[in-house]
Amino acid sequence: PSFLEFLGRAAWTKVQSVCVCVLQVMFRVLTFLLNGFTLRFVSKELIGVVNVRVPIGVLWALFLGSVWLWLLEVPDPGAVPYYGAAVVLFAFSGVQELLAEPLWVLAQAHMFVWLKVVAESLAMIAKCSVTVVLVLFAREWGLYIFSAAHLVYTGFLLLCYVAYFKRFLGSEEAAKKSFPLHRVTDLLPGRIHGEPLIDWSAAQLTWSFFKQSFLKQILTEGERYIMTFFNVLTFGDQGVYDIVNNLGSMVARFVFLPIEESFYVFFANVLDRGRDVRRQEQEAASIAAEVLECLLKLVVVIGLIITVFGYGYSHLALDIYGGSLLSSGSGPVLLRCYSCYVLLLAVNGVTECFVFATMSKEEVDKYNLLMLALSASFLLLSYMLTWWAGGVGFILANCLNMGLRILHSLRYIHRYFQISQWRPLRGLLPSPLLLLALAVSAAVTAVSEAALCCDGGWWLRLLHIAVGGACLLLVLAATALSEKQLLHFIRTHLLSQYRKKTT
Repeated sequence: PSFLEFLGRAAWTKVQSVCVCVLQVMFRVLTFLLNGFTLRFVSKELIGVVNVRVPIGVLWALFLGSVWLWLLEVPDPGAVPYYGAAVVLFAFSGVQELLAEPLWVLAQAHMFVWLKVVAESLAMIAKCSVTVVLVLFAREWGLYIFSAAHLVYTGFLLLCYVAYFKRFLGSEEAAKKSFPLHRVTDLLPGRIHGEPLIDWSAAQLTWSFFKQSFLKQILTEGERYIMTFFNVLTFGDQGVYDIVNNLGSMVARFVFLPIEESFYVFFANVLDRGRDVRRQEQEAASIAAEVLECLLKLVVVIGLIITVFGYGYSHLALDIYGGSLLSSGSGPVLLRCYSCYVLLLAVNGVTECFVFATMSKEEVDKYNLLMLALSASFLLLSYMLTWWAGGVGFILANCLNMGLRILHSLRYIHRYFQISQWRPLRGLLPSPLLLLALAVSAAVTAVSEAALCCDGGWWLRLLHIAVGGACLLLVLAATALSEKQLLHFIRTHLLSQYRKKTT
């Protein structure tokens, strides 16, 4: 019976994992469609103000709320109405979400998977419903629409977690699981009898996490703070940049990130961390080198396809998604530049996943210092290039930063395999036939865009799409003819993993 019980739990865990993945994809698709819908009804200045990044806490809410209201540039009330009230509502919604955070951590620690799924589902449905209704029937409310929708979202999150733990704590189910808390009041801050007021070991750990989180916030959102505090872009340009950035990064989130995560685990299991290639098992090193070469070839091919077709179809994609709000200004140029940036993202993701899987602890510490220096240079470059090139400057700064990280990883990989017979970096060079097909496709789609897109009506747009489809078939045929090793790798590694997951 214990063995059958174990199998049942394993099957149930697998079902839960699949459901969570499906719901996450649904949330992203729903958010994508909602953004496309709202763009038809609101101004780009309004989107720019909504997407301003603020680290929120109770004290931060008071402090930064005052900064946003009285020190930073206030948008034109005619273009962005109810700015002051919206700042207060956004700050309050941040505090609400922080109140739910400890409950979320508690649920994650005790594997309450469905609680997270249900809470986020209800909150997202409520947010989307409020946004759609207000956009359709109260468009003049301006920022009230988005601030109220976000307040409803965080309120539903907090309500779901509080309601669940209020019912769960003290129940028979909690007793069976030996849950460490027994009453709702145990969730509140309090002093343990006989213990000091402050647990200094926990305080030091909290301070360490705070420093790491602060650095991560600067690394991931640094360009947004440059936008906000130095006024290098107007609110309208910020809105367009955010939308283009979200669209461009979808490929990285949906395609490249799962590849990086899966093969980081693969390299970490196959190779021993901190050992050079001579001290590795030679069969394992051979497999790792072959997989790395094929992975590099795969992401380079995908990245080149996105770069080539992104140039010819950025205008059309933005026009379909957001209408003239996105396609009439700097949006197409931004998306074309971002298409080139995606290629660098792809290469960096694979090279760094190998580097992080094989580096020793000392090498990782040195790399963290290097990342800190790169981050400081990135912020400086962002500021300088944006004054020179507008929103494109942010993408150029990202490209330069990513290029330096790639160079560091390539240098590490070259030194790692230098004393062996394997040369995985050859995967960075596609076949001449594939490069020729990509060059022809780039020229044909560029001419097609100039002749057919996007003011001649839907028939010409469909013809432009058909031209792109024919060029894509040409590129795929060239890949099938000249990249046999890559196709074998896709069949044996990627498709086989997918079949295992679905069965």
